[in-house]
Amino acid sequence: MALILLAYREMDWFSSIARNFSLELRWEEWDRALLYQGGLARAVQAFGGLGLFYLEFCYLLVYAVAPFVVAILYIQRRFARVNSAVFLYLLGTLAAYALFPYFPSDPPRIAFGGSDLPQMTAIRELNLWLVGDYGIHSSVFPSAHVSSAFSAAWALFAFLPERKRYGWGMLIYAVSVAFATIYGRYHYAADAVAGFAVSLVPGLMILLARPLRLRGLLGLP
Repeated sequence: MALILLAYREMDWFSSIARNFSLELRWEEWDRALLYQGGLARAVQAFGGLGLFYLEFCYLLVYAVAPFVVAILYIQRRFARVNSAVFLYLLGTLAAYALFPYFPSDPPRIAFGGSDLPQMTAIRELNLWLVGDYGIHSSVFPSAHVSSAFSAAWALFAFLPERKRYGWGMLIYAVSVAFATIYGRYHYAADAVAGFAVSLVPGLMILLARPLRLRGLLGLP
């Protein structure tokens, strides 16, 4: 799992690909419709500073999702299922990385300056420092934050079915991450939707493999 960071950094090799911001302009129109006409901004602001803190905290915790999944499986003493769950998580994450070179783009907070930015807080400063100092500049489509969080949810549903509360909790968290990326202007809504779509790859693998696993034709728990 530690090699995810290396794979992420390697995507910066494509940061020199030419771009004309045509993608960003189209995505920004959709974002503003969601934020203002759709009421996302009002919904978050209705909770005051607590709403912003919650979303930024969810965004920050994405880096701990993989260790959390492994820890839950160990706590539940499902040791034999760890590799399968981690494989599905990695598939959902790395598949998003693999698409970066085909959609060169800048995040909305960069492409459109200071427009539509939420209030600055200490936790937001931390998130901006992380994505600024260690972030890449090749693409934001699809959102690997979103794809990895949803992939973790599918993994918990599949490999810890007797404790569905963990899967549901991770699913709620993944939805929160998706909204956090949009409201915080880390990603466009199109990135979040695409990240969710990418996560369906491991999800579909689970559904397709289940009959074979039950029949003992796959070496999966």
